[in-house]
Amino acid sequence: MNFHQYAETHEVTNQVPPLEGTNLYRHDLPLQAWSQRFGVTDTDALQHYGALAGGPLMAAGFLANENKPVFKSHDRYGHRIDLVEFHPAYHELMRTAIEHGLVAMPWDGSRAAGHVTRASLYYLHAQAEIGSGCPLTMTCASVPALRLEPAVGDLWLPKILTRQYDPRNVSMEQKAGLTIGMAMTEKQGGTDVRANTTRAYPVGAPGRGEPYELVGHKWFCSAPMCDGFLALAQTEKGLSCFLLPRHRPDGTRNQFYIQRLKNKLGNGSNASSEVEFRGALAWMVGEEGRGVPTIIEMVSMTRFDCMLGSSALMRQALTQAVHHCNHRKVGGQLLRDAPLMQNVLADLALESEAALALTMRMGYALDHAADEREHRFARLVTAVGKYWICKRAPAMINEASECLGGAGYVEETILPRLYREAPVNSIWEGSGNVQCLDVLRALAKEPGVADVLFDVLDEGRGDRRLGARVERLKQSLHDPDDAMYRARQITQDMALALQARLLLDAGDSAVSDAFIASRLEGDGRVYGILPRGTDARALLGRAWQ
Repeated sequence: MNFHQYAETHEVTNQVPPLEGTNLYRHDLPLQAWSQRFGVTDTDALQHYGALAGGPLMAAGFLANENKPVFKSHDRYGHRIDLVEFHPAYHELMRTAIEHGLVAMPWDGSRAAGHVTRASLYYLHAQAEIGSGCPLTMTCASVPALRLEPAVGDLWLPKILTRQYDPRNVSMEQKAGLTIGMAMTEKQGGTDVRANTTRAYPVGAPGRGEPYELVGHKWFCSAPMCDGFLALAQTEKGLSCFLLPRHRPDGTRNQFYIQRLKNKLGNGSNASSEVEFRGALAWMVGEEGRGVPTIIEMVSMTRFDCMLGSSALMRQALTQAVHHCNHRKVGGQLLRDAPLMQNVLADLALESEAALALTMRMGYALDHAADEREHRFARLVTAVGKYWICKRAPAMINEASECLGGAGYVEETILPRLYREAPVNSIWEGSGNVQCLDVLRALAKEPGVADVLFDVLDEGRGDRRLGARVERLKQSLHDPDDAMYRARQITQDMALALQARLLLDAGDSAVSDAFIASRLEGDGRVYGILPRGTDARALLGRAWQ
């Protein structure tokens, strides 16, 4: 028998067309609506970046994660160099983001809604690749802390805000643009930074803006090729904040030694390291002994980006799931037309939009931080949103992957990477318990924070179901017994109530009714159990234009 006629064993059919080249902004009606609702006017910039994120940046994201950073402690002659080398795709991601204002925009006065516009751009960027978001976030977030110390900030800030990316391993005096990292946690303490043992010794006169030499270690130092690091160290007056450059002013290497790179679950394109300071030169930022209040100016902003990044991961997972189901057939029927799949996809779309709504509302508060009411809102909701949105992302992305079946479990798709990335934002900058306890701390110690919360919730804005949740929340806050034990429940109730209120205000009843019915009245423990009467097709039409 001649088997050559069977060389082609089958015809490949029923496959989903690729998404490469899709404009991520153009197809995202919720992003268009929420960004404009909170002040964005330059939609051309978002259209442009949406095309980049769905095209060249998406491709660069795959390359940057397939070719992870490599640490080289010495050169071929035996000289210590402490160099981390990145694939060119990583530099493309960084350069594109910085040139488009993902670091400078909130601070340079170029837009009235700088935080919300930058958040919208970051939301698009993080869908393509979120590992590069770590140094972008830290550099952007360093600005408020550095502004506290003009003697230091006046030297560094012009090159942080210049919109030029300069990856050369040279001193900051020689560079066109700078990036900033963070070095806080140590082996013995982790989140408990007050247990830090790294010591700072004054070179001359002690005090703000003065040089010190640091001796100690840091257990997690992300993006170790940054030009400078905000670090915590102990002085005679307690834990203090310092800016530690990679190079000394004379151009020689600072005594900053990388021990190794972390082998992480995800975030592969970004290098995270363990470092030692052996007399590393640094300058004090802020008041001596007030290191935590100083660096919290940076941490508050990085926590906002955790909300933003998790929202972006969920959006991209939703995009992949909806696109697949729009084209894949089972039993001759498109998956999007199967009632149970509609239930699942619509539920995922609700989760994604609610996360985006709360995040953009936070961006609005940051844009209006001079307003005391908005400042108090941001103080509370940074922790609320950081806890809830980052906590929801892993399960949501897992459900989105399941919509693709086995195809969602293989590395040729982005979904495995999204799933590996999802846990980091709930861990970084304070895990879930830290955020929930910070919610209690804000309510107890920040005058007016609870009043602002309930003013925003407005007794449920006439919705009986939301009103009942708000009343429950009030009662729980009036009962101080075992509040720490109940802190997660309290924070969850705040998050859901705030998301429901935002969706009600937006005026799309299909979205708000489905969210309230499923999250405030329903079980809500798994996706795909939206109640009868939910307009799933309307939700899906809004999710993917």
